[in-house]
Amino acid sequence: MTALLALHGFTGSPQSWDFLSAPSSERRFVPALIGHLGSDAGAEVVAFEDEVDRLAKLSSAADALHVVGYSLGARLALALAVRHPARVSRLTLISGHPGLGSDSERVARRTADDRWCELLLNRGTAAFVDAWQALPLWATQVHLDSATRSRKRTERLSHDAAGLARSLRVTGLAQMPNYRAQLAEIRVPVTLIAGGLDAKFRDLAEQMARAMTHAQLSIVEGAGHDLLLERPERISELIGTGNQS
Repeated sequence: MTALLALHGFTGSPQSWDFLSAPSSERRFVPALIGHLGSDAGAEVVAFEDEVDRLAKLSSAADALHVVGYSLGARLALALAVRHPARVSRLTLISGHPGLGSDSERVARRTADDRWCELLLNRGTAAFVDAWQALPLWATQVHLDSATRSRKRTERLSHDAAGLARSLRVTGLAQMPNYRAQLAEIRVPVTLIAGGLDAKFRDLAEQMARAMTHAQLSIVEGAGHDLLLERPERISELIGTGNQS
């Protein structure tokens, strides 16, 4: 039986997937990613693909994996399919990125991430979360109820500053290899999901869908980047069926 490996986003946690329901017989791996609360990533994890290999080892008891990832988790999920193709039988990428295509983009992103790390280490998690939540990326969450937004803030605040800085320095987008050339080599069914209001990641999902042989694209209209928070019922449905919408 295929097991589910679910990978959360940056500042998220295994609890980000609490909305998923599944048969009790299904085996699940829902780990904390490096730098996040509960992660057991040791000192040997110093590069993006080290974390990918750690996740592959963590779930090695399963013969086959349906790997589901959101944002940071989607990038790691894609890397799993590239580096450990025999382990992955299905892939679901939510608000994913295939990797930066140029050195200039990588330098710019590394500079931006260094500023976030400075904020984390100099002013702490609360100040970072205040600035992070003010990004335009999350503007579509303004219509969510206060309890949902408060729960997300609490999840973000549960992490320590040094851990989040480590996450950025090891698994930030600037540290991720560019996997665009490998997209066509992925032979398993892939579901690509993006929010209709998340223009950048909707475009990326469309690009990846064109490059992949067995990809289905689902655009969730009226929603932004964090589809786990904004449209959990739809995401649960797509993970369970893999159907195109």
